[in-house]
Amino acid sequence: MKHRMRSRIFILIAGIVFVGIGVFSEAIAAPKAELWPRWQTHDENSRQTIDHGVWGGLLKRYITPGPNDVNLFRYGAVTNADKQKLNGYIDHLEKIPVSQLNRREQQAYWVNLYNALTVKVVLDHYPVKSIRDIDISPGFFADGPWGKKLITIENEKISLDDIEHRILRPIWRDARIHYAVNCASIGCPNLQDKAFTAENIESLLDLGARQFINSSRGVAIKGNEITISKIYDWFQSDFGDSEKKVIRHLMKFAKPGLKKQLQSINAIDGFAYDWSLNDVRK
Repeated sequence: MKHRMRSRIFILIAGIVFVGIGVFSEAIAAPKAELWPRWQTHDENSRQTIDHGVWGGLLKRYITPGPNDVNLFRYGAVTNADKQKLNGYIDHLEKIPVSQLNRREQQAYWVNLYNALTVKVVLDHYPVKSIRDIDISPGFFADGPWGKKLITIENEKISLDDIEHRILRPIWRDARIHYAVNCASIGCPNLQDKAFTAENIESLLDLGARQFINSSRGVAIKGNEITISKIYDWFQSDFGDSEKKVIRHLMKFAKPGLKKQLQSINAIDGFAYDWSLNDVRK
């Protein structure tokens, strides 16, 4: 009897821990946009430009189209020489006084840095089935690499979470940022096959939105039911403070057929997301 009681208590505690981990994981998947004021500094008169050619070359070489309009990355094919090029590119960005750039250059800088660091993290731990398996973030319930301080910019240690949620989202207040930063997952908007620059960032932000929203990873409609990416749930405040405003955002980038379907939808039935690595499976 005592043995059974202990077993039941153990199962109960294990269940509570399991649920707690699930809730915690869900919570860290959607940090709030909290401004890091130090990164608001910029120089609109600056004409300094950053050469992202190395990063663009690596993207061209290793990104390949996959099923469901997703861009896959050939992690397993990256040569040692190209890994060194990636490290050199990140080292180059680390030395740039980003506070002296104009706003457009800064935005491209942070997006490219985020994506390059994400690819580097995956390569450093490859092979993995999901980026969430790379538990290098601090804390007992570490989930993924996003909280780990990976680089030092202007004497500040910075993580992926810092770049996305404390710099890009609060400074630019542009929902299209979610179509630019890539978390190395099938369910994520595409990692583009070219680097962001001050000149192309507007067009690439729009392209990323159109690609994602018009794929079933972004929006899937069956009959009268609509399932959309979990991104629109995690970050609903960025897309609008209601489901109707989220749908309005989707319509802005939807192709004519999808836009017509969305016009008759007033509520969202479900959310989905695939955390599998955006890898080319052999």
